[in-house]
Amino acid sequence: MRKILQQLKQYKRDTFLCIGMTTLEVIMEILMPFVTAIIIDQGLQASNLPVVYQYGILIVVMALLSLCFGALAGKASASAAAGLSANLREAIYAKIQTFSFSNIDKFSVPGLVTRMTTDITNVQNAYMMIIRVAVRAPLNLIFSFLMCLFINVQLSLMFLMAAAFLIIVIGAIMVVTLKIFNEVFHRYDDLNASVQENVTAIRVVKAFVREDYENKKFSKASQVLYKLFVKAEGLLAFNNPAMMVAVYFCIISVSWFGAQFIVGGTLTTGDLTSLFSYIMALLMSLMMLSMIVVMISMSMASIRRISEVLGEIPDLKEPEHPVEQVADGSIDFNHVNFAYNQGSGKYALSDIDLHINSGETIGVIGGTGSGKSSLVNLICRLYDVNDGSVCVGGVDVRQYDTEVLRNQVSVVLQKNTLFSGSILDNLRWGNPDATEEECVEACKAACADEFIDRMPKGYRTKIERGGSNVSGGQKQRLCIARALLKKPKILILDDSTSAVDTATDAKIREAFAQKIPGTTKIIIAQRISSVENADRILVMDDGKVNAFDTHENLLKTNPIYQEIYQAQIKGGGDFDQPA
Repeated sequence: MRKILQQLKQYKRDTFLCIGMTTLEVIMEILMPFVTAIIIDQGLQASNLPVVYQYGILIVVMALLSLCFGALAGKASASAAAGLSANLREAIYAKIQTFSFSNIDKFSVPGLVTRMTTDITNVQNAYMMIIRVAVRAPLNLIFSFLMCLFINVQLSLMFLMAAAFLIIVIGAIMVVTLKIFNEVFHRYDDLNASVQENVTAIRVVKAFVREDYENKKFSKASQVLYKLFVKAEGLLAFNNPAMMVAVYFCIISVSWFGAQFIVGGTLTTGDLTSLFSYIMALLMSLMMLSMIVVMISMSMASIRRISEVLGEIPDLKEPEHPVEQVADGSIDFNHVNFAYNQGSGKYALSDIDLHINSGETIGVIGGTGSGKSSLVNLICRLYDVNDGSVCVGGVDVRQYDTEVLRNQVSVVLQKNTLFSGSILDNLRWGNPDATEEECVEACKAACADEFIDRMPKGYRTKIERGGSNVSGGQKQRLCIARALLKKPKILILDDSTSAVDTATDAKIREAFAQKIPGTTKIIIAQRISSVENADRILVMDDGKVNAFDTHENLLKTNPIYQEIYQAQIKGGGDFDQPA
């Protein structure tokens, strides 16, 4: 809760303003039945019209003041709650930017989306109710009860009996519904995951005519949520009957005993009228408190989930005195072990000992799951090693400022992503200050200029969301050009020419050799033709280095490389998994 309230920041003033205005509103409402009793006893029963007029005007003024205070309190509560939710979203989004891939894997993307939408909305609604109703209800309850005691102590005890009954019933309901609401928000993650997966892969869904299957999967997740909400709301529905039992008990008992007190002369008609008003206010306050408990019950699960994100410590920690400059593109793996799940004992990479000189072109080849992508992810410090060290420019990557390191290690990943905007906008992700001439040069090196020049608006052509209006090969070449604009000391291509034909692939490699000779180039590929001209080729197998040598030597000495080569020469296909 403390982490959540820290995000109030500039909206604390609105919170306190709401509390102050609500207090004044309650005071006005509490005094009105008391003034009404004076009008009845001293005005109407005594046939004293001046008293009726005088106190009547006073009630009108108090009602207007109560209305104004209520309006100001409502506006302040809306501002404070909306401001809190805005700050929470910004804080969570900023926190996510500091997460490593392992932190994101821990929460899952749909889980983070749920926290930033549904959970924050629940917290916003709960906070608005807390600073408005949770202040109003207790004050109303306390002041009304004090006025009841002032009018008649014996009749006030009727309320205590009704209150005890309501507290027992509402408490029992809350204990059960709190557990149900905890389960509800976990199910929201499943629902969001289903939606995200379906929408992201909608082309695949349609290509395989799996709409019915996806509909059934979504309906199943939605049905689970429906049943949980019905169960929770079914229990909460007992609030109203319990409230009505308490109300009728109070009305009947106060009417019965109040009539006797009036006949006995110990209670006036005006006092009994105001007593009814105060007891109804007391019971309504209890009902409002029960609604607050329901809302808080729903929001507590959301608060915990939001706090988990805000309290998460990023796995990648910045050093106290970071190195601010990368000397060169040399890379050293010193007996590295790495596992995605810490403590699982299942290593994705085992005892990797590699030494790459600055400016070298290194090919990486191996079967699916052999650890190729895991290897290059450690160079730009997307993950940290479990044992050993990875050095770039002779310095452990953990000693660099992360931004400095990643500006010098440019990665084109397997899953290429373009953003909505023009081609120039996408290219300038690599360098926001790049001129159009520099963008054109980078595209020429990546062989992307060929198709850009054929587009009606050239480099100002609009890229649709996710790059849906360009082909896979075009997308890859744009991403390579974007990476080149960073002018990195190390360029990593993680199977990023797989959708490009062999002739274009050869042109790209030739352009690299001519235009960025001093840059260390690591090319992960499935095709032997993509890596055979590299200075050295790394053969990965089951998370270990199987061989590291030139193309010619590997053909003579390495069985895995020989098998890949023969399979591609004879079959003409790409390598995926060695037999």
